[in-house]
Amino acid sequence: MAAVKDYSIQERLSSVLRLQKIDSKLDEIHILKGELPMEVADLEDEIAGLKSRQMRIEEEINGVNEFIKQRKEAIAESEALLKKYEKQSSNVKNNREYEAINKEIEMQQLDIDLAKKHIKDAEGEIALKAVNLEEAKKNIDVKDGVLQTKKGELDKIIAADEKEEKQLNIQAVEAKAAVEPRLLLSYEKIRSNYRNGLAVVPVERDACGGCFHAIPPQKQSEIRQHKKIMICENCGRILVDEELNNSISLS
Repeated sequence: MAAVKDYSIQERLSSVLRLQKIDSKLDEIHILKGELPMEVADLEDEIAGLKSRQMRIEEEINGVNEFIKQRKEAIAESEALLKKYEKQSSNVKNNREYEAINKEIEMQQLDIDLAKKHIKDAEGEIALKAVNLEEAKKNIDVKDGVLQTKKGELDKIIAADEKEEKQLNIQAVEAKAAVEPRLLLSYEKIRSNYRNGLAVVPVERDACGGCFHAIPPQKQSEIRQHKKIMICENCGRILVDEELNNSISLS
């Protein structure tokens, strides 16, 4: 059975401190990207919504145009009937026939007037929808311009940091493997509790580098001795002395 290496406290602290520095560097890259990935996704969703609205308005305009076409066809039919009835009115034999034909003429004229009113209302509706359509198209153009700018910015950041990020991710995997499992578990739990991701911090100016809580001189002395892993009583972060902190470099 292979022997399990018994890491010294300093080795444990060094390994978890190195992991922290790698993770912090990766965090810096992610912060540099900032909200750009989310902004790009939001803009893409917004443009998709605007395009759906544009399509819906275009379909509505097509529907109104079809309605106008039908009304015009109805007018043409009514006008043809008017000519027919007017021709018949010159050959009526009695008042009854005359009144019946006049009634048909009046009905066709009413149908024509109503159809023309419907056409006028529909054309007004199209004019309003055309304004909305033009506004939707302008919004799409504006949003698309912003999207292309944001994508360009994001692509530049990704291109600039891609090589470094890839290398850091490899280093992070190696660094995690070098940290004692129980300590790694504690590190990841502490790190998840803070937005800045700091789980291991140096003592700076007699205070915790994470929460700035004052560290008593006696405790600082114990931290420098590396006899046991010390944590901040206020925030629970792992504390290291400045000398050890400065000795760990990613270069």
